[in-house]
Amino acid sequence: MQNFPLVSVICLSYNHEAYVVEALNSVINQTYPNIELLIADDCSDDNSIEVIKDWVKNHPEVHFSSNEKNLGNTKTFNQLAKKAKGEFIIDLAADDLLVPNCIEKQVTTFQNSKYKNLGIVYGNLIEIDENGNFLNNYYNEEDRPESGDIYRMVVGRTTKICSVSSMIKKSVLEKLEYYDEDLAYEDLDLWIRTSRDFEFEYISEILAKKRIVSDSLSSHFLIENNLRAKKLNESTLRILVKAYHLNKTKDEHKALLGRIRFEMYKFIKAKHFKLLFKLLLLEIKVRLKNI
Repeated sequence: MQNFPLVSVICLSYNHEAYVVEALNSVINQTYPNIELLIADDCSDDNSIEVIKDWVKNHPEVHFSSNEKNLGNTKTFNQLAKKAKGEFIIDLAADDLLVPNCIEKQVTTFQNSKYKNLGIVYGNLIEIDENGNFLNNYYNEEDRPESGDIYRMVVGRTTKICSVSSMIKKSVLEKLEYYDEDLAYEDLDLWIRTSRDFEFEYISEILAKKRIVSDSLSSHFLIENNLRAKKLNESTLRILVKAYHLNKTKDEHKALLGRIRFEMYKFIKAKHFKLLFKLLLLEIKVRLKNI
C-alpha cells in the first residue's frame, strides 16, 4: 500500500491482565488501515497470557509469543522488532493506549515533514490512573518540546521526554542495532542515540494515554535496598557515560551536567553510594571538557 506504509506495533505485556485487552483494542481500532500487531508476554505471573490468548482467538492475524522466562523489556522488544515487517515501529506497553488517530497522524507527519533526516515523530499524551481517569496532559505550552535536532534537549532534560506517543523508522532501529540489551530500561538510551544522528518532529496533538500505576517502572528508581532500583540506576549511569562519549560541544557537556545533577538525587535517595561515586567521577570528566 503505497500511501499507507506498514506500521508494526509491538505490545509488551508483563502482569498486565487488567489492561492488555484495552491496549490491544486501541491498536486494532486505529483509523490507519495498514497495521501489523505483534504481542509478547514476558513470563507474567498473573493471568495475562490466558487473557491475551483468548483475545487472539478472534484476531488470528496477530502474532503472539510468550517467554518461558523473564527476559526484560529490551530483549523481548528486540526479538519482535527483528521480526517486524513494518517501515515504522511503535513500542506500546500493555497498560498504555493509542488514541484512534494516533498512527494516522504519525505516518502523515513522516510523509509531510520538512526534516530530511527524520528518525522519530512523537506527540503529546495524557496521563491516566489505574481506572482510566484523566490525570493531566504530559506537555503544556510552558514545556513544549522541540523538533529538529533535539540532542541537547534530550541529554540535558531541559524538557522531559516520554516515548509512549512516539513512532520510529525501522531502518533507524536497525542502524542503532536496536535496544541495548544490557540496560534495564530502554527509552532514554534510545532517544539519546537516535537524536545524535537523526531529527525528531513533535506533534502537539494528544496521541496516546500513559497509565500511571503504583508499581510503574518510574517508581522503582528511588527504592532503598531494592535490586530492581539498583539495576535501573546502573543503567542510567551507563547511559550517561555513553552520552559523554557522544557529546561534541561544550554546550552539550553543559547540558549533560544538568542531567547528572538530576540523577544524583535518585542515587542518593536509593542510597546507591557506589554508583554515586562513579557519577561524581563522570561529573568531573564532563567539567574538564568545559574548561
